[in-house]
Amino acid sequence: MRLTILKLILTPLLIAAATSASRRWGPVAGGWFAGLPLTSGPVSVFLALEQGAPFAAQAAQATLLGMVAVVVFCVAYARAARVLPWPGAVAVGLGFYLLIVVLLSFVSPGLAVATVATLVLAWVALGGFAAGASDARTAASPRWELPLRMIVAAIIVLGLTGAASRLGPRWSGLLSPFPVFAGVMAVFTHRFGSATAAQRLLRGVVVGSFAFASFFLIAALVLPRTSLLVAYSLATCVALAVQTITLVTLVVPAPSPS
Repeated sequence: MRLTILKLILTPLLIAAATSASRRWGPVAGGWFAGLPLTSGPVSVFLALEQGAPFAAQAAQATLLGMVAVVVFCVAYARAARVLPWPGAVAVGLGFYLLIVVLLSFVSPGLAVATVATLVLAWVALGGFAAGASDARTAASPRWELPLRMIVAAIIVLGLTGAASRLGPRWSGLLSPFPVFAGVMAVFTHRFGSATAAQRLLRGVVVGSFAFASFFLIAALVLPRTSLLVAYSLATCVALAVQTITLVTLVVPAPSPS
């Protein structure tokens, strides 16, 4: 019962923080924050508590690989948004995401290969996003948007952890980074702002994928070898360190020469 209550509280609060970041500092910052494992991280913790550390370690490796599909979603949505309104763009993005997840379900790369594939794809994908933002306007979102995001967050965590024993560690991991919040934030940014603003937000998500990958790399490596507290504390610290580096190097623009 206590775990259920925690599931209903923790992830929605993290999503609220990502939404606040987007509204305060703009779409790139919001996407960068949303790129953190705001749902996958709590799902991993709950899997470890309910299914055991070995199960969570296997799921962590699959989650890292599943981030490849999220990066593909971001690129596909951003490209489609250049010529399509938000319903078409999100359909294209989700279509590519599901295709990649199905393809990934047939391969079993090691942890090193999964890590390299995720990081290389994310780095290459960044080149597909325009740095400029001449049309990156944003607008106020409706009041019901934030509660909707929080409700969806709780449903995903409850659903994935509840079905984990039937899905197994591989599918639990592959599905946990499903781009619900990247998608929802992109759609609302696209609908109430502009296609360019949505593209900038998705670029932020891709930037955040470096920290995401770091979190699950450490989790997969150390979960079988130490306590859950130490494993997730170390994974969180490494992810925050990587996230800080990406903030300085890839998010915050360099000052123009005077």
